[in-house]
Amino acid sequence: MTDGQLELLRTATRGRKPKPPEGLAEELPVARVLVDVPLPHLDRPFDYAVPASMADGAQPGARVRVRFAGQEVDGFVLERAAQSEHDGRLARLGRLVSPERVLTPAVAALARAVADRYAGTLIDVTRLAVPPRHARVEKEPVPDADPLPPLAPGESTHWGRYPAGPALLHRIAEGDPVRAVWTAMPGAGHWTAAVAEAMAAAVAAGRGALAVVPDARDVAALDAALTARWGSGRHVALTADLGPAARYRAFLKLARGHVQAVIGTRATAFAPVRDLGLVLIWDDGDDSHAEPRSPYPHAREVLALRSQLEGAALICGSWSRTAEAQAWVDAGWARPVQADRSTVRAAWPHVTVAGTEPGGADDPSARGRLPAAVWRAVRAGLAEGPVLVQVPRAGYVPTLACQQCRTPARCAHCHGPLGAGLTTRDAPACRWCGRDATGWACPACGGRRVRAVTVGVHRTAEELGRGFPGVPVVVPAPGQPAPDVPQQALVVSTPGLEPAPPGAGYAAAALLDAHQLLERLDLRAAEDALRRWLAAAALVRPRDQGGRVVIAADPQSPPVQALVRLDPAWHAARDLAERAELGFPPAAAMVSLTGPGAAVQGFADLARLPEGADRLGPIPLEDAQGPTGDVRLLLRAARADRAALARAVAQAASVRSARREVAVRVQVDPDRIG
Repeated sequence: MTDGQLELLRTATRGRKPKPPEGLAEELPVARVLVDVPLPHLDRPFDYAVPASMADGAQPGARVRVRFAGQEVDGFVLERAAQSEHDGRLARLGRLVSPERVLTPAVAALARAVADRYAGTLIDVTRLAVPPRHARVEKEPVPDADPLPPLAPGESTHWGRYPAGPALLHRIAEGDPVRAVWTAMPGAGHWTAAVAEAMAAAVAAGRGALAVVPDARDVAALDAALTARWGSGRHVALTADLGPAARYRAFLKLARGHVQAVIGTRATAFAPVRDLGLVLIWDDGDDSHAEPRSPYPHAREVLALRSQLEGAALICGSWSRTAEAQAWVDAGWARPVQADRSTVRAAWPHVTVAGTEPGGADDPSARGRLPAAVWRAVRAGLAEGPVLVQVPRAGYVPTLACQQCRTPARCAHCHGPLGAGLTTRDAPACRWCGRDATGWACPACGGRRVRAVTVGVHRTAEELGRGFPGVPVVVPAPGQPAPDVPQQALVVSTPGLEPAPPGAGYAAAALLDAHQLLERLDLRAAEDALRRWLAAAALVRPRDQGGRVVIAADPQSPPVQALVRLDPAWHAARDLAERAELGFPPAAAMVSLTGPGAAVQGFADLARLPEGADRLGPIPLEDAQGPTGDVRLLLRAARADRAALARAVAQAASVRSARREVAVRVQVDPDRIG
């Protein structure tokens, strides 16, 4: 700017008085704001002055922009106050982003409890709870709609199959915060209809209802059941597949109180349902219920906390039962809801085991890949309807082993696993370096023949297609709509992708490669295997209609025995007892620290652990390419000290954050320990 321009500016502004600062709100002029800064040492609200122009809009739950550490950041108003404990002058709210109260007080309290439970920060949990803003959706006109008529609870036609079922619905309708672990019965549409009945009992009583299911397919099935029971307009569904606008529109319906019920995947556990009367989770052992983002909460634990905070009833339902649900039952915190043994035996298919001991009569190596009992079951089932074949892994042909002693076949050059070629005539090759292994010999016994340890779903479909010519073979694909199943077909599927069968269900099911599920190096291997097998068996016709399930497995394995007996509660109690003896969750509290060795060691040394706590590790971590350079250390304490252990870890994280030291990944009661 030139001297002449400066002089003109002075002349133009001479005599003007500076604009006085805007006044503050007359009532509750202080806003406590949760700023979007995910640093553990800043995990607390900060006070800001509320300008008079924002007095009406900057209410608890609204989004604002504030000045923090020299930059503009987003935040949520947590509460308004008459005065601040801060002695100095307060900075003012910068801008009101939206007056929509998307972070309700109940959800904010839940987010704080989840952050404390998992040694995380409140803002990290809030990101999981509140979807990103969609301004156009907020500006959409709200249609004038007549109030929905009161909902009658109706009869408990599905819960009547359980001795304690009708009483459970009655207590939900009465507003009693009852807690139940529900072992569901099979049957086309049974679990969705039962969930709809439970939600209807809460809504009919004038309270809200919330159900969390593993994936979009389950959401669609439950959505259809709810719509069929009480019509449209009473509930919304929340899934990532909806897209930003549709998801935020459904979220606002809840936040504004336009609907009382919601269903969806894991983030739905935080949905802003008013006057919540029931929270329900289906298939709590499914991996998708565990949040992969910090602080890694599990939807089951979030709903348990919410049930306590808001006085809502809780139902944890599944075909099977997790160790965590069994711990609730053993402690008397929740009551079991299950059918009597005669009803169970009549409703489920008949289960048999095809032994796979090497050299035995049903050894797969003697008759190709599948035991003879499996072939017989598939052949008999196809004469009556569609048959389901469950294979643990996708793909074609994975690793091989020695035909004689079952030692894994490894590459002589890089020690990588050997895999078969694309056809049965191709020579084995290394899955890491690709070298041909034509002259391979077993280092343990000298044998030169190999067998497939586990065959993928596509190779299995190919084999079955050759064995049953003329029969359609259906292979569901992940990420694609579930295919239709003909009246006579072979459905070859990985766990969780099994399409719904026509009519009364599949005539038979074959569960292959059980050893692969059971031999996984994971604390939950046996629990997961039984859960996946029962989910497949639930799609098969009852035994009085000829339904049968055959599993190729070791008959002495406890999960296999539980499947044959149709008794997941027995297996869950056994699994929990073993975990208590070994000192693993949920019988004990545990924290996993992952990161560079020096950082993990420094973190553990800084944490003031409860008395009696110990350390497991550290151990170096590897992936498919080899060592990652990180280590994992487990901190373990008594179950009663879980809260103290989480506080100690959170305080250590806060100190390290203030020092700007290398970050360490912290997981409280990790869902997977392998």
